[in-house]
This record gives sequence, structure tokens and C-alpha cells, in this order.
Amino acid sequence: MRPTLILMARTPKLGRGKRRLAAEIGHVAASRFYRTCLETTLRRLGADPRWRLLIAVTPDADWRAPCWQRFAAECGAALKPQGQGDLGTRMHRLLCDEGTPSLLMGSDIPGVVPKDIAGAFKTLAGADAVFGPAEDGGFWLVGMKRPKRLQPFENVRWSSRYTLTDTLENFRGTEVGFAPLLADVDTEAAYLRLRRGAERLVPPRRL
Repeated sequence: MRPTLILMARTPKLGRGKRRLAAEIGHVAASRFYRTCLETTLRRLGADPRWRLLIAVTPDADWRAPCWQRFAAECGAALKPQGQGDLGTRMHRLLCDEGTPSLLMGSDIPGVVPKDIAGAFKTLAGADAVFGPAEDGGFWLVGMKRPKRLQPFENVRWSSRYTLTDTLENFRGTEVGFAPLLADVDTEAAYLRLRRGAERLVPPRRL
């Protein structure tokens, strides 16, 4: 059975998500960025035969919407709702639900390519957990070999430069590996670097 890559995704509508970025560049630009990044990520990672792609959608009520059904069909992905709870609760539950080796990542990482995911699965095979550190102090990817035995996301200061450090405190005594350092885009400075060509995105389509 193939391993599973879980992509946490929010329905790309104006005013939803990317609030930190929207506060600096406006809701229209932030929404356009997120839609483009989501579509790029699905195109890059959805057709790879080395893993099964699962899109975990929020809000929960949207996961059966025609736009997601069509998009999942185009990239060969499965769909499910993220469920209730804070970010850590949802992440842990999604990882526990899968019966295969699983990685979980966000959908706002413009630089991710299949090589990064394949390398993370390889790292996880020889470790208890794997993290993809982000430039802002958080992490863009996480995978755990035995997620049901851990409380991995307790006492984490989310959306801060301490996010990864806090999370790693919960993994003391376990073997942790790392994927490449990548950038998510939550600030105007990161967005402008992207616009200058630091990362390549493909043009968006209607979702």
C-alpha cells in the first residue's frame, strides 16, 4: 500500500484564510496568492505514483462541494473534512486516521516539489518523526511513525517563531529527522520575494 500525503487545504474564497498576509497586502491579493499556490501544489504533487494524496478540507461543510470533487478528480486525490478542534487537534487526528506511513503539510508552500516529499518519506522510514522547517520558525510538513502514541502538539505557540521549537519539545527522547527548509508566505516581505521570482508558481485556474 502506498504511503499517504495529507494536504490541509481551505476553500479559496475571498476573506477566508491567510489572515496575517491579508492584513499586510489586502484580502484580494492574499486570496489570489492562496488559490494559485493551492493549484500549483496539487498539480505538482497529485499525480505522483509514489504516494496517495488526501486533501483535508476546511470548512468541513465544503468538502463535498463540486469544486473540490472536480479538483480531486483532476489530480487523483481523495477528500475528507478536517473535522473540529484547534490546529494541533486536527493535525494529530488526520495523522492518526491513516493506516499507512503519512506526511501532513500545508497548502501555502510555493517552493515544494515532489523531491522534497519523496525525501521526507525516506527520512521517516528511519526516524520516529520528520519535520519540514519553515523560514519563519514554524514547520511546513510533519510525519510521525506512531502518531497514536504521542501528544505532539500540546503547548505550541502557533504562528510564531517558536512553533517548531515548542513542537520539538514534545518529541524529546525520539529520533527526529528533517526535510528541507522552505518558506511559507505569511508576510508582505515573503510575498514580495515570491513576486520577484524567488519561487515559481503556475497561473491559476478557476476552482
